[in-house]
Amino acid sequence: MYRCLLVLLLSITTAAQTSPAPSATAFDGKSWWNYVKVLADDNMEGRETGSEGLRKAAAYIVEQLKNDGLEPAGSNGYYQPVKLISRQIDESGSSLALVRNGATEPLTLGEDAMFSMRVDLAPEVDAPLVFVGYGLNVPEKKYNDFAGLDLKGKVAVIISGSPSDMPAALASHYQSAAERSQALRTAGAIGLISIPNPASMDIPWSRMTLARTRPSMSLAGPNMNESAGIQLAAVFNPADAEKLFQGSGHTFQEIAALAKDRKPIPVFPLTASIRAHAKVIQKEVDSANVVAKLTGTDPKLKNEYVVLSAHMDHLGIGEPINGDRIYNGAMDNGSGSALVLDIANSLHRSHAKLKRSVLFLFVTGEEKGLLGSKYFATQPTVPKASIVADINTDMFLPIFPLKILTVYGLDESTLGDMARKVAQEQGLEVQADPQPLRNAFIRSDQYSFIRQGVPAAAMKVGFAPDSPEAAAEKKWLTERYHAPSDDLDQPVDLAAAGKFEDIVQALAIKVANEPNRPQWNNDSFFSRFVVAPMTGR
Repeated sequence: MYRCLLVLLLSITTAAQTSPAPSATAFDGKSWWNYVKVLADDNMEGRETGSEGLRKAAAYIVEQLKNDGLEPAGSNGYYQPVKLISRQIDESGSSLALVRNGATEPLTLGEDAMFSMRVDLAPEVDAPLVFVGYGLNVPEKKYNDFAGLDLKGKVAVIISGSPSDMPAALASHYQSAAERSQALRTAGAIGLISIPNPASMDIPWSRMTLARTRPSMSLAGPNMNESAGIQLAAVFNPADAEKLFQGSGHTFQEIAALAKDRKPIPVFPLTASIRAHAKVIQKEVDSANVVAKLTGTDPKLKNEYVVLSAHMDHLGIGEPINGDRIYNGAMDNGSGSALVLDIANSLHRSHAKLKRSVLFLFVTGEEKGLLGSKYFATQPTVPKASIVADINTDMFLPIFPLKILTVYGLDESTLGDMARKVAQEQGLEVQADPQPLRNAFIRSDQYSFIRQGVPAAAMKVGFAPDSPEAAAEKKWLTERYHAPSDDLDQPVDLAAAGKFEDIVQALAIKVANEPNRPQWNNDSFFSRFVVAPMTGR
């Protein structure tokens, strides 16, 4: 018996010495939620860009990365400082009005319309209005809403959206701030009034307008100003948009019905001019990205990088809703930041040996217009050409079971093919963007990498059209998106979160270990953004 016991003990000891490292794909959602609980706690004060709350969140993130043995990869330790310009409207000295046939019709700020602070507003603008449909100029489709219109010195009016024969990714790209501003400048327009498409509004106007006096920001430096030359930007309440169309021979009801079904929309001059007075409070703001590195093991491939990114900022403290002023941002995007931290910890605990290096990137200023990711993507802390892919996570919404994976950028690059394979191996259905009118492909940080030629994708817990899950997501957007109720007191599906983490980590490992880096598909519009070899950092 003693001999048998000795053999048994020896066999157990040998097995313990030779067994593989713990699995790196054993997420249950609980460790993820523990990170969310810290990042979305009230003491983080909503993580407004440049705020003390966001600095506390960044410090917490750095502490976790250090504990996991990750190397600093910023330009200042784990940090990459980002300088910003803050702009805030002073409504006491600002006004909007329509002028028609010599009569002035004042607009009520917050009710009829509101200024957009994404551009450097001129103190005064007095200009005719022209309706330009979707406001798109897409050479690849020989589509131009501005063609044949006299827009010199005028303000364009658009409804958000795109025609149905326009590929979603292409339409999203040309609705980005940089491309829209370029189209306006080329047409000679000096401003833009946008009307949200009632069929695709994430949140109701009553809640959207609560944020109208909050600071907006842009990257400091004239070469970073995408909207240079645009003197006026405003958003008009769809419920009051008929005011813009009076006397034009068209109604907003007609336009909205066409836009809902993504049908062609007529373009025509409007009978009114816009008169704007803007008093803007401007100041400099300092913030920072956080960057850490897990160095690869392959002598050559370790000099290439897979980026796992998420934005750590949210909206801070704002106008109260039901007495709550803290916009905690648990799902947007405590969820994504927590996921990147959880994967970093998992790879550390499992002693993962990846061929390529992985950058764990937490960016600032996403809510201000993808500012932190734009800064990193244009001025990375590693050689730009060494970044092989970005896998971004933003508000993946594990609020129901994960049965379908939505992949933004699914058909644009081989990274999408990898994501499809990883998901299907775990029994998941995979789909491209099911809601192209929301322009999700350009609304988060993966787009900053795409603009620099880096294959990128984002994913979320998906759903089928007209399903109970689709209704649940719509209800969440209406009630919690960009509201204080996106806090820790909301139902989450921990199993769905854990399964989603499995997918993201498996994709990162696959990209890190594949012999070939992801490539743009030949038929992808975004293949034009080529990363040229470069030396330096």
